[in-house]
Amino acid sequence: MPSGSTAGRIREIFLAFLALGLTSFGGPAAHLGYFRNEFVARRRWLSEQDYADLVALCQFLPGPASSQVGFALGLQRGGGWGAAAAWTAFTLPSAIILVAFALSASLLDGAVSQGIIHGLKVAAVAVVAHAVLGMARSLCPDQQRAGIALAAVLLVVFVGGTAGQVSAILVGALAGLVLCRSANDGAAGHSGISVSAGTGRLTAVLYVFLLAGLPLLAWLAPSALLDMLDGFYRAGALVFGGGHVMLPLLEAEVVQTGRVTADEFLAGYGAAQAIPGPLFTFAAYLGAVMGPSAPIIWAALALLAIFLPGMLILMAVLPHWNNFRRWHRAQALMRGANAAVVGILGAALYQPVFTSAIVGPGEFALGLTGFMLLSVWKLPAWGVVIVMAAGGVLLGA
Repeated sequence: MPSGSTAGRIREIFLAFLALGLTSFGGPAAHLGYFRNEFVARRRWLSEQDYADLVALCQFLPGPASSQVGFALGLQRGGGWGAAAAWTAFTLPSAIILVAFALSASLLDGAVSQGIIHGLKVAAVAVVAHAVLGMARSLCPDQQRAGIALAAVLLVVFVGGTAGQVSAILVGALAGLVLCRSANDGAAGHSGISVSAGTGRLTAVLYVFLLAGLPLLAWLAPSALLDMLDGFYRAGALVFGGGHVMLPLLEAEVVQTGRVTADEFLAGYGAAQAIPGPLFTFAAYLGAVMGPSAPIIWAALALLAIFLPGMLILMAVLPHWNNFRRWHRAQALMRGANAAVVGILGAALYQPVFTSAIVGPGEFALGLTGFMLLSVWKLPAWGVVIVMAAGGVLLGA
């Protein structure tokens, strides 16, 4: 248990991420915008460069990138207990809503609730636009890095999917090695995320052991629960690019095997799109549907199974992260990768954030209002969320 001297910091982490878990609509790109606004711009837990480095790292790794970034931020601020507090607070709100939806599919009916949901999607447009602008100012200050960001946008748009995002970061890093060696941003500092080499080795072994051992265990002792744990862990371990990319794997695991009907699957996916928090919490809905005799237990196990591999692989890599960042060539690589991250978020601002929320002039005016409230009047993100939710209800009326 944490000592009394650290309990206050962990409580701070939990409450900060709980507020984000209740208000972070719009998917992974929007989550990264909310995180930047809260922890870089407002609370100043880390610098813009350190945040972009962390985002670039998590984009490379399998698993839910925004949740991995949140986990690492909690780890930096409060150690292991801080990481657990950040993940729990950010994940539980959407997981609870989806389990409730699995038990009562009428929760999201009604014009007022639909208006609120629509307004919150517009809020995500304002938050991501504000984040992209702020990151571009600090991470693309010259023509070379602005060009890398533009190239990243083009790769994401024309290649698409996970391949486009990973390619954008790879190309950006290589371009940075050539174009950004002379940039003087100051030496890369210590990230503040402390993970021992022994812990990194242990988590790497556990990651591989579970990936290979769960299917073997499910074969030796067949059961619906072990099959579910194996399938969900594999989805979280092998998928790059976030929640949307894992859906085909989950559909193959639960629909094609007859454990969940196609209608149940699509209804849960639609609900997951309309609530705050990470899309990976869709696993909690599926777990509740698959285990009708103990839906809460099945939902909790499904949630842990799909998130665990992403956190294990992140812990395995972090011990080597600070040493990598100190190398001169690595700094040039990261300058290019950070510029590419700006481009990736810029592309995500259009698709899916803008295109799914701005469907008419009313939504455009509402989104512009939210952006001005953030950038000019410096209203906190949670205040903008409230204004946008009210605006969504008015638009619906």
